[in-house]
Amino acid sequence: MTVIRHITLDANNPYELGKFWEAVLNWPMDSESAPGDGEVLLDGPQGLPNLLLIEVPEPKSAKSRMHFDLEPQTTRDEELARVLALGAKLVEDHRKVDGAGWVWCEDPEGNAFCIERSAAEKEKQRIG
Repeated sequence: MTVIRHITLDANNPYELGKFWEAVLNWPMDSESAPGDGEVLLDGPQGLPNLLLIEVPEPKSAKSRMHFDLEPQTTRDEELARVLALGAKLVEDHRKVDGAGWVWCEDPEGNAFCIERSAAEKEKQRIG
């Protein structure tokens, strides 16, 4: 069986972007990483791929063809407030009155990611 070992994300500043994703995901950055490094690795939990950030010279110039969908342990709204405080940007709000939907954000270098409802919020809507 083939497995995904790393999810690789291009970055203009891998260390700084790595610090953002380390805070969002609570995945530790490799202890040997330092400012100015061309590659930074975040260690994913057992069974998940790592996140590898690799330096590229050009800025992001087009819509991402792939992005992360995050399911927080807290509520979606609490997670949105947290990632915005960490430096994310709100792009579009797709939350619905019934609680469904998602919020589309970008990290500090413009890479898209979405915040969905937590498992608890989904379950509450399912039984409620």
